[in-house]
Amino acid sequence: MTLKKGQILELRIDKLIFGGKGLARVNGLAIFVERAVPGDKVRVRVFKKKKNHAEARVVELIAPSPFRVKPPCRYCGFCGGCTWQFLDYEKQLFFKREYVVESLEHIGQLRSVLVHPIIPSEKIFAYRNKMEFSFSDRRWLLPEELSRNDIPKDFALGLHVPGTFDKVLDTEACLLLPDTGNKILCAVRDYVRKSGIPPYGLKSHKGFWRFLMLRHGASQDKWMVNIITSEEQRPWVQPLADLLCQEYENITSVVNNINTRKAGIAVGQWEILLAGEPFISDRIAGFEFEISANSFFQTNTAGTARLYETVKAYAGLTGKEAVVDLYSGTGTISIFLSDCARKVIGIEISEGAVQDAQKNCQKNGIRNCQFICKDIKEGLKDITHRPEVLVIDPPRAGMHKDVVKAVCRLSPDRIVYLSCNPPTLARDLGLLKEEYHVVEVQPVDMFPHTYHVESVARLERLP
Repeated sequence: MTLKKGQILELRIDKLIFGGKGLARVNGLAIFVERAVPGDKVRVRVFKKKKNHAEARVVELIAPSPFRVKPPCRYCGFCGGCTWQFLDYEKQLFFKREYVVESLEHIGQLRSVLVHPIIPSEKIFAYRNKMEFSFSDRRWLLPEELSRNDIPKDFALGLHVPGTFDKVLDTEACLLLPDTGNKILCAVRDYVRKSGIPPYGLKSHKGFWRFLMLRHGASQDKWMVNIITSEEQRPWVQPLADLLCQEYENITSVVNNINTRKAGIAVGQWEILLAGEPFISDRIAGFEFEISANSFFQTNTAGTARLYETVKAYAGLTGKEAVVDLYSGTGTISIFLSDCARKVIGIEISEGAVQDAQKNCQKNGIRNCQFICKDIKEGLKDITHRPEVLVIDPPRAGMHKDVVKAVCRLSPDRIVYLSCNPPTLARDLGLLKEEYHVVEVQPVDMFPHTYHVESVARLERLP
């Protein structure tokens, strides 16, 4: 059977693959199906045909899987956020652990690693402490909205359709955001629509309002509102800041980031403080961290505490060890480990992140952490004594091969490796397996209703 683009097939979904798509096979050819669940019987249309696989979309759900649930969000299936809301949460956890196991076995050639049951998220809704919404001069309509003439199509503030940069839904509420955040979202939408100042066109690159970023300090229930615009026009944004602070007493920071470039990123070339402080604070296990508009902080605060507790357990610290923390960012892991280590040295290439890390140490009265602001390969050259423990928390792309070689030369007794990407976790652990035994891996669910999963691996140096 030769498949063609546009062809209709009737399939039974066998499993889920990393990326959240269902997998079926036709005469041995893999068919990846969007928004499909193992056990589904579906009719699909092929929209992409490659030599070794095809991709398809469901046109009819003939018989639903027993794992399916009714999603509570009206945007589910159209928004790029919660791609798994239609999947039972316990099954989400099962499939995420399977991703980790399969990646270790097939990519890292690690077939006997102990992978623990995944630690679930404390909350499965309203768990995010940061959300980013896009303005657009073109609103992407939901199917039930297509025939309506009363919906303005020249304005949207919301989330993107999956895999697109220019298709924005006018999102009234996101269930991943705490309730106050959705009220702030609606207040901003109402003000901007009435302002007469145009939203930014994602294709024309004309217009003023670009992004709205909301950050929540969960420990004190404080909010930061970051308004990203295409130019500096304080008279246009200051009234909005004043209005928000009058209506919501727990908004303690309003900033305006200005991004004049075409790149669609919610990071400004410079920042103006409109109200309150230029940061908010949050706590993880007794440590307090200042969070500025553009600084990195894990988006699930409660989940972060569980993640870092696993790191601390795997590090096996007694108070006598030296720890090196690679990709240390704003110092959250370094600070979290500081009360159990003799000293902690963080290495981070971002100067701003290192400055935040130093401020966070001062805020928490920590004196046994120091930070090296260099590329990881260069920073490792400054480590003159072999540490007992090395913590590695790389970006999604994992470690560069030169960093892997430098890690092996440093030869710490133990390595604790954090990863948000099972394939690169498996690849890097595979590169280390000649020098280190992968003892165990603990997956942690930080992102319910998505296919993303964090993992912590414990490695011991081979004799």
